Amino acid sequence: MQIYFSPEVITPHFQVLNVVDSTNKAVGNVAFLFDEKKLFVYGILEEEGVGLDFKDLVTPYIKGMTKAKPGLDIFSCLYVGCKKIKLSEEEEEK
Repeated sequence: MQIYFSPEVITPHFQVLNVVDSTNKAVGNVAFLFDEKKLFVYGILEEEGVGLDFKDLVTPYIKGMTKAKPGLDIFSCLYVGCKKIKLSEEEEEK
């Protein structure tokens, strides 16, 4: 199943994006909250079978945001089904 971002609310301080499938059915959401030097990412996806797709969708989005504001500390909490997913190997070691 292909998944995509569909913007719900975008402001200079936060973004809320729906995660939709190819039929435009919402299957989850993700929120990006901005602070001076911090980026908080919270997201949940209902479908466990697309966990890697979710990670592959979120990771480059975050990398793009860090290009606009270098030096951001990134804090993430992402779940697929009831399982937490890690964006990087560093997260797995903590």
